[in-house]
Amino acid sequence: MVLVLPPRLTASARTLRESARLRGVRTVQLPDHEVPQGLRGVGAYLHAGPSFADAVAPALGIAPLEAPADWLARLPVPFVRREVRAVPIGEAYGLRRPVFVKSPNDKSIPALVYADGSRLPGPDAVDPETLVLVSDVVTFEEEYRLYLLDGQVHTGSRYATRGRLHLAPLSTGALAFGADLLAARGHTLPSAIVVDVGLTDAGRWAVVEANAAWACGCYASDPDRALDVVLRAAGPVARLAERDSPFVR
Repeated sequence: MVLVLPPRLTASARTLRESARLRGVRTVQLPDHEVPQGLRGVGAYLHAGPSFADAVAPALGIAPLEAPADWLARLPVPFVRREVRAVPIGEAYGLRRPVFVKSPNDKSIPALVYADGSRLPGPDAVDPETLVLVSDVVTFEEEYRLYLLDGQVHTGSRYATRGRLHLAPLSTGALAFGADLLAARGHTLPSAIVVDVGLTDAGRWAVVEANAAWACGCYASDPDRALDVVLRAAGPVARLAERDSPFVR
């Protein structure tokens, strides 16, 4: 087993690298997007950002899992507590009110509150058909990262209060909301994924977004249990479970 890492490591990547080493998993940090012949066909796993994953996963025979691009927009209102739509960015240009806009599964469109659609990256920079998530602006008092594996919350932690980094263990409320979400909508997600949830300023729990576990920071989560999720989320195509086939990036 080999865990492949990108040229530049985040603090979380270094933490997961140490967890991998402690369990006897070999780690390889690539200097660039070139995949050495010796790594091809060895049953590699991956922890990296989306652009690096797109460049190396095919050569490594890795199947990175992610949520459907419109997953958040298809959640019932009680799980999001706001209007969320998945639309082409060309349609979003017509919005004339403040909205939160982001790319579904990467960072090509910065995740920000935009005063209106005219402030989004224009057609000279982005294909007008590029899908974006557009949502009402919501203030989250607390935000938590949940690492989900086989329909259970495997580990997680708080990562922010009122938009500022503030690490702490999972709360019972976040854990219970995650369990409710999985019971109702777990079948719409891959077997290994990260979902961020938060407590709004109205005192209601809501899903913030879904993220690919192989590209996430683990914050104060148990790194060994986070690694369990990462290894499932970006492993060899040959080991891909049938139920996860629709979720390959």
